[in-house]
Amino acid sequence: MKAIIVGGGIGGLTTALMLHARGIDCQIFEAAPEVKELGVGINVLPHAIKELAEIGLLPALDAIGIRTRELIYSTRSGQEIWREPRGVDAGFDVPQFSIHRGHLQKMLYNAVLERLGSDAIVTAQPCSGYSQSESCATAHFAEGASIKAASGDVLIAADGIHSAIRKQMFPAEPGLKWNGVMMWRGAVEREPFLDGRTMIVAGGFTYKLVLYPIARGSQPGKVLTNWVVTYRPGAEGDVAPKREDWNRRGTHEELMPHVEKFGIDPAIIDLAALVRSTETFFEYPMCDRDPLPWWTDGRVALIGDAAHPMYPVGSNGASQAIIDARTLADCLASAEHGRAALAAYQAIRLPATAEIVRLNRKGGPEGVIDEVERRAPEGCDDLDAVITFTEREAIVRGYAAKAGFTQAQVNQTAAPVQYPHNAAI
Repeated sequence: MKAIIVGGGIGGLTTALMLHARGIDCQIFEAAPEVKELGVGINVLPHAIKELAEIGLLPALDAIGIRTRELIYSTRSGQEIWREPRGVDAGFDVPQFSIHRGHLQKMLYNAVLERLGSDAIVTAQPCSGYSQSESCATAHFAEGASIKAASGDVLIAADGIHSAIRKQMFPAEPGLKWNGVMMWRGAVEREPFLDGRTMIVAGGFTYKLVLYPIARGSQPGKVLTNWVVTYRPGAEGDVAPKREDWNRRGTHEELMPHVEKFGIDPAIIDLAALVRSTETFFEYPMCDRDPLPWWTDGRVALIGDAAHPMYPVGSNGASQAIIDARTLADCLASAEHGRAALAAYQAIRLPATAEIVRLNRKGGPEGVIDEVERRAPEGCDDLDAVITFTEREAIVRGYAAKAGFTQAQVNQTAAPVQYPHNAAI
């Protein structure tokens, strides 16, 4: 009994840990020659942190991340639109974490090696596709890889937004869908702003700013602060930038005119100085894919960004991959046959994530600042005259309910599940 996992990102690593906790053997095959702490900041919401806490990872998360206390939405000029506590400060049983994506991945990677053994992850194995029979599924690796193929009872594709396995499942699928937005993302050590545990999301449809601390600094009194600036130069449906343009290093010359569009109070944070002090930052197009009609092909299933890449709004990308992993592991632990388990996983997760993809295209909870800008593009003196508190609450709370992370949803205690040591696949 064995599961083959293609991809050693957050989704693949979490899947391995969840399977191991349920007595299911697995092995990860990662395309990169080594796991590096790449990327910038992400947020992981309480409904996903709850799953990581249940496999004993909360202390490790506290060692590398920041427990988010508060979220503030504002206009581009800094006028407050919405403010709410987050995580345990909002009454959740577990925190929300603001964290460096690479640090989270490395923590999960180390946990896999510690719990599953040093041979649990095989690097430098880019997947080129798959095949299957009545009894097994096989991942095939590209020319130059040290292993030609690896077989298991099921094959889990956690190989990201450019998934080779998804491409084989859907060879005629259109390319990535771009919404016309470019993102510049960076992180730099500096003095904390506000209480050192707050997120700020400012702007609207054309320009947007996201700020939050993601780790303690290397020096006392410093924190690693993540920033994102977005600008919409294109339109919905425009051709997405070529793949080779992704992860392009940004330039201050190109970015600073966009930074100057924001009027955040310098007493809170000097945005221009923050960006200028970031020596290396990157530019990305904001892309997703249309929801799929299915994620499984017999003994093969997609997970995470391979299944449901979504716009990075609402702090849901990594969170949904973690929930995928928990759900998939539960289905494999309780089903008698691998194909039935994968079908059950798909039935639970596909409609839920398809709805989030659609909501994120409308702005997710950040739609509240988009709507204010639409109604009052030059700002306003009386916010309630432009959009009532009830309307603002409906946008923010409505998204949380549909995405499954209201306090009631997360704090609900489910009956404990007993997993056999050798669950049948």
